[in-house]
Amino acid sequence: MTKFVARSAAALGALSLMALPALAQDTAAAAAPAPVSPEVAYILNTLLFLIGGFLVMWMAAGFAMLEAGLVRTKNVSMQCLKNIALYSIGGLMFWVTGYKLMYVGVDGGFMGSFGPYSFDAVGGNALDTGYSTASDWFFQMVFCATAASIVSGTLAERIKLWPFLLFTVVLTGFIYPITGSWVWGGGWLKEMGFSDFAGSTLVHSVGGWAAISGALVLGARKGKYGPNGQVFPMPGSSMPLATLGTFILWLGWFGFNGASQLAMGTIGDVSDISRIFANTNMAAAAGVVVAVILTQIMYKKVDVTMALNGALAGLVAITAEPLQPSVLQAIIIGGVGAAIVVFTVPLLDKLKIDDVVGAIPVHLLCGIWGTLIVPLSNADTSYVTQLIGVVAIGAFTFIVSGVIWLILKAVIGIRVSEEEEALGLDKVEIGVEAYPEFGSGSQRV
Repeated sequence: MTKFVARSAAALGALSLMALPALAQDTAAAAAPAPVSPEVAYILNTLLFLIGGFLVMWMAAGFAMLEAGLVRTKNVSMQCLKNIALYSIGGLMFWVTGYKLMYVGVDGGFMGSFGPYSFDAVGGNALDTGYSTASDWFFQMVFCATAASIVSGTLAERIKLWPFLLFTVVLTGFIYPITGSWVWGGGWLKEMGFSDFAGSTLVHSVGGWAAISGALVLGARKGKYGPNGQVFPMPGSSMPLATLGTFILWLGWFGFNGASQLAMGTIGDVSDISRIFANTNMAAAAGVVVAVILTQIMYKKVDVTMALNGALAGLVAITAEPLQPSVLQAIIIGGVGAAIVVFTVPLLDKLKIDDVVGAIPVHLLCGIWGTLIVPLSNADTSYVTQLIGVVAIGAFTFIVSGVIWLILKAVIGIRVSEEEEALGLDKVEIGVEAYPEFGSGSQRV
């Protein structure tokens, strides 16, 4: 019996040894899967654009809720109206001329061509590009609308509706597409080696430069600043709404950064998208923690609005390069972004630049920070080239936006009267109050 067991064991061992080469071959085959067909890659890439696109579109709701929560009760309806209107205008203008200005015929230059963009024929395909042209247009369009959302929050509570919407036409149809063409459209900055993976500068800083130029021309809200340098807080209407808006933006950012990989047809692409998700989340989380700690130290109380903007600061900062950083680098990038916001919000008040929602520190300054720090993790870029890109895009956007604001101010006026500002834009500009039970003269027995 003992001999039988021994012989059986020896036989099994021999069979196992004989099977090892086959197992090794199976493992090697599993480690190197065959690439998918062009048709499958086309479907997966298109799906990435569509999913990423509707996540970024959902950010429009996030901006609306954030702004609705951070303005006073008498201006909430106006912010809701502006956000749905700017998204719609951005969509139309990006089809009318924006997409072609940004992507068609740039060829290393300063802009593309004018005119509407044509999609694939019904039932057709664009296998030569690797994705549906309509899906790409949709994904790029929602980025364009995001830039306009940034301006809305900064200029809240005192700007007239129609001048703002006219500026949105110019921003989404011309300013944003032209600066975008310099990099994403293969323009002159791209050829220099400038890198902005998902738009810290091309989206967020562009919106921030347009916002600060408008704030300077428009002026501060009545009663915000005293004659002797005093700053009078104007608390927002709803911290729950602002918090909801921040979480929606955080969620949408996974589409913003993740789908900017622009491909999902290989295992490598999918792995990179996963890494982008993780780095994006870590940067935002670090931003919240840093903002909470700093406000506790500086003000002896934690400021919830700073915590919310800390998350957004981390998200904006990591957007320029969410793939290459290590987890620790992503945490540092997001945390520094939050510190920038905490320290620059009071600085803007000292300069009497009235930014209702804190969009200038979050989107402009953190966008600059995130873009300049790209070479820390991406050896293919340089600090000098990154600085050139930031300055060029900033100067163009600030100057052109300022000229447009000054023209609008001279021709039709951009600011409501003091009486209208006191009554609130919900009542005087659109006639629909967000919270009518709190409005004067609206109580009913």
